[in-house]
Amino acid sequence: FGRSLFALGGNENSALLMGINVRRTKLFAYILNGFLASLAGFVFCLNTTSGFVEQARGFEMEAISSAVIGGTLLTGGVGTVVGTFFGVLIKATIETYIRSDGTLSSWWNRIVLSALLCFFIILQSVFATLKAKRTK
Repeated sequence: FGRSLFALGGNENSALLMGINVRRTKLFAYILNGFLASLAGFVFCLNTTSGFVEQARGFEMEAISSAVIGGTLLTGGVGTVVGTFFGVLIKATIETYIRSDGTLSSWWNRIVLSALLCFFIILQSVFATLKAKRTK
């Protein structure tokens, strides 16, 4: 299922030509996504002992930035679980250091992580440009 999903994320038409049942894979992906999102919401509400609609606002950007820092391309099709894991570790280490320092404002956390995210996006675009030049 993981390889089918990875192929589908890279290019839907090529996944179809490889013989992957695209409709079934998409359906299972959406079912799994919904189940895991509801489970995460439930566990998050248990952890905070409250339930508020705006409680997890902005977490999607946290997930995307962790994946990008870990090497997942925003254009799709390229990325690893291990890289994303290291992206989460790097991001969490920076956040923990800024929060535990005590002398820095909490806004520095967002500023540093945003700068880091911009750096990795620019780095990805440079690598994509170099790769395109090599294949010509």
